Amino acid sequence: MCTTCGCGNEGATIDHHHASHPYRRLRRAVMPAAHVAAPDAGDRGIRAEGASASGDAAPSRRVRIEQDLLARNDAAAASNRRRLAAAGVFALNLVSSPGSGKTSLLVRTIERLAGRLPVAVIEGDQQTSRDAERIRATGAPATQINTGKGCHLDARMVGEALAGLPLARGGLLLVENVGNLVCPAAFDLGEAHKVVILSVTEGEDKPLKYPDMFRAADLMLLNKCDLLPYLDVDIALAEAHARRVNPALRMIRVSATSGEGMDEWLAWLEAGAQAAADAPGRGVAAPA
Repeated sequence: MCTTCGCGNEGATIDHHHASHPYRRLRRAVMPAAHVAAPDAGDRGIRAEGASASGDAAPSRRVRIEQDLLARNDAAAASNRRRLAAAGVFALNLVSSPGSGKTSLLVRTIERLAGRLPVAVIEGDQQTSRDAERIRATGAPATQINTGKGCHLDARMVGEALAGLPLARGGLLLVENVGNLVCPAAFDLGEAHKVVILSVTEGEDKPLKYPDMFRAADLMLLNKCDLLPYLDVDIALAEAHARRVNPALRMIRVSATSGEGMDEWLAWLEAGAQAAADAPGRGVAAPA
């Protein structure tokens, strides 16, 4: 159950098919993080014990359920983080609203890093494997997670997905979360950093409307900057709003189309990957 919207992940599946194993395909049901009761037959997801006829738990019961789910998620995230740190892998959680250009930016990033840095990808979507197929076309291994009714990835899903991916020391693990600026902010996946991607087409006020996500992130990529000449948007104001929410937030203006900012973005990735390789098992410091 999502602590924000109440969605369940009982319909989630993981597809471990990727480029290095073209005939290996495993679809596995991912169980809910906590079994509080059988899923409702409708679209409400998991119903708490003692819930009313409308499907809502009493406030105190709901708080206990949410606390338990976040505690279980945090424990799974800590396990993922130890595993990634021991492997010397730099893991990022890429978050954004739908349509921000995450996948296109990810594809261009992998293409530019070819021969320089090994990359593995976990793709999160409610349905379809289209984004994972785009990633596999670059030659990078990718595992698709379909969350079903769920609106975000959680740490247990990512832990399951890690089993089917090669984790090369000094490499990258890029997790493309479900498009959503609300719920993913609350769920640690075991990543070194959250990277929030904001398209310039979304306007200046997203950081103020969705402060939890921008507060949780360490880096903001202002994407689709090639479109700025055609938009009535104040990108400096967008950056100011983001700094108001998170004064420590680093920002890079990028474009997967024109290549603007890609060198700075790739340098940040390579610095993080090197730090992870040099300090296995001790966590990963933010790249300078």
